[in-house]
Amino acid sequence: MERLKKVPVLGALLAFAEARPRLAAWIVLSLGIVILLLIEARDVGLMIGQWIALIVASVIVAGLCIWIVSWEDKDETAEKSAEK
Repeated sequence: MERLKKVPVLGALLAFAEARPRLAAWIVLSLGIVILLLIEARDVGLMIGQWIALIVASVIVAGLCIWIVSWEDKDETAEKSAEK
C-alpha cells in the first residue's frame, strides 16, 4: 500500500479516499452504476432528456446507498465509545 501512495496520481486518489471515504465511495458507486446503465440501455432509443434523468437518478440513488450504509458506521462508533 505504501508503494501505491508513492505513485503521484494514485497517491493523490488514496489520500482523497482516506480523507473523505463516503464521498469517494459515492463517486465510485455512481461511476459503476452509470457505466452499467450506459452499456445496458444503449440500444433502447432514449432521448437526451431521458438519459440525463436516468443518470441523475442513478447518482442520487448511489448517494442514498452510501448514506444508508454509513448509518452502521455511526452505530459502531457509538458502541466503541460506550465500551471505553
